[in-house]
Amino acid sequence: MAGVSNNKTKYQSEINVTPFVDVVLVLLIIFMITAPMLDQGVEIDLPQTKEVEVLPSDAEHLVLSLQKDGKIFLDSYEVQLDELEERIKVLVTEKSRALFIKADSSVPYGVVVDIMGRVKAAGIENLGVVANPSDINADDLKAMAADAQTETAEKPKEAQ
Repeated sequence: MAGVSNNKTKYQSEINVTPFVDVVLVLLIIFMITAPMLDQGVEIDLPQTKEVEVLPSDAEHLVLSLQKDGKIFLDSYEVQLDELEERIKVLVTEKSRALFIKADSSVPYGVVVDIMGRVKAAGIENLGVVANPSDINADDLKAMAADAQTETAEKPKEAQ
């Protein structure tokens, strides 16, 4: 039986890519599901405006978020007010990035303007503001203004 060849001694020289393809497809599905959930910055209740442009999708911009509890975030990192200008100079001005302000709708207008002034003092010339599309009409706006006047008229009476 010396002339009989044994098939068991032959090695398979092909690579089985089926497990590799399975893993890649699972990872692709995971990324497809999680990618739309990723959002820059922190969760904010944005104000509404008539015309809204889409926030650029490139990674070369930063979002400055102002929460209603007074916390300030540069992307997802909390920043103290006294170090805001320095951080903006390093992260935005020196790297030629764009900056967008995303403030909660309940943050007072004066606070937003103060932050915008600090951003301008840091050397940012092009500043974007993030908002949601508005469905408010002229009658709704008049009613909101009347409610605001009523609230401010009642506050001094309550203090006395």
